[in-house]
Amino acid sequence: MKILVCLSNVPDTTSKINFTDGDTKFDTNGVQFVINPNDEFGLTRAMWFKEKQGATVHVATVGEASTEPTIRKALAIGADEAIRVNAFPVDGFFVAEQLAEIVKNGEYDLVIAGRESIDYNGGMVPGIMATLLGMNFVNTCISLEIEGNNATATREIDGGKEKIATTLPLVIGGQKGLVAESDLRIPNMRGIMMARQKKLNVVEPTSSKNVTTDVKFEKPAPKGKVTLVDADNIDELINLLHNEAKVI
Repeated sequence: MKILVCLSNVPDTTSKINFTDGDTKFDTNGVQFVINPNDEFGLTRAMWFKEKQGATVHVATVGEASTEPTIRKALAIGADEAIRVNAFPVDGFFVAEQLAEIVKNGEYDLVIAGRESIDYNGGMVPGIMATLLGMNFVNTCISLEIEGNNATATREIDGGKEKIATTLPLVIGGQKGLVAESDLRIPNMRGIMMARQKKLNVVEPTSSKNVTTDVKFEKPAPKGKVTLVDADNIDELINLLHNEAKVI
């Protein structure tokens, strides 16, 4: 089985976010970038298939040279080969189109992507990619088993879970639950050294028209003041909720 894990290079959640050029561009100065958490769950599951079933695991991302430390981390964790599309990820459709081209050229059986990235939270790349490729698709996937050409997946739905039987080739949008958090891997020194010798292919993007443009970014409004009320002063609490907060 040949697996492609799609990676997104995202800011660490502890990073302080700022914008430049009149709030039209994201300021990357001082920002630490990491593998998108939803993608990391997928990468870990792919490594399980590699170790238990002999799968070949490649990783791919759409990004400029600054994303290569993230790709190298995936190689250090155990991926066999990496591909970087040398382009800024303008929007979800552009990213999906570039990744779909990699899948076509690589003849992958299973494509694992995160259900969404934690920066823009678009949640569109896996579905668009599956549509462009004409492959089966399972989103919000929290469990995946492969036996031969058959796949069994469990996904989250409103109010519960759904178990699905399907076949390869398959695209999934994975998330927390695809593997246990305790199973996530930190590269060791041997993995880091071996990653330097693994192939990282840089390819140019296919021609594509950008269908969206960022007009302006805006930070959430700052939190308002907090009024503390003694636990035994119920009358004051009711008064504040009624006259100041106006919620009752």
